[in-house]
Amino acid sequence: MALTRDEREGFLAEPRVAALSVDAGEGRGPLIVPVWYRYEPGGDVRVMTDVGCRKALLIEKTGRFSLMVECTEPRVRYVSVEGPVVRTSPGSIELLREVAAHYLAPELVDRCVEIATARYSGERVVFHMAPERWLSRDLSAP
Repeated sequence: MALTRDEREGFLAEPRVAALSVDAGEGRGPLIVPVWYRYEPGGDVRVMTDVGCRKALLIEKTGRFSLMVECTEPRVRYVSVEGPVVRTSPGSIELLREVAAHYLAPELVDRCVEIATARYSGERVVFHMAPERWLSRDLSAP
């Protein structure tokens, strides 16, 4: 059974690792990579990544991407969303901290930001995707 709009938006807003998919060009399957993201019901999906990485270059080229999140406990459910990039903005330590706080216990956030900053010292970009098409299911429902 498909989830209602409120259910699917609430599900997507929870801290889940998403599979991001973007067209990788002719003769290739899509690039599919795990990502942390931010979403508030009714808003845009935000994904931050390094400027110039393959994922960023493909998103810039195609102008759109998809995310899929799932869970198996307590019920098997998933939500996928696809849409155009409506805006890009520079990545920031503040957004990195916000995303880390969404996923991690408070005592781990500073260390995560420190590691990410040391490991990825280049510029970051944030892609803002407007949800256009949704697919969702509760596979446990009759």
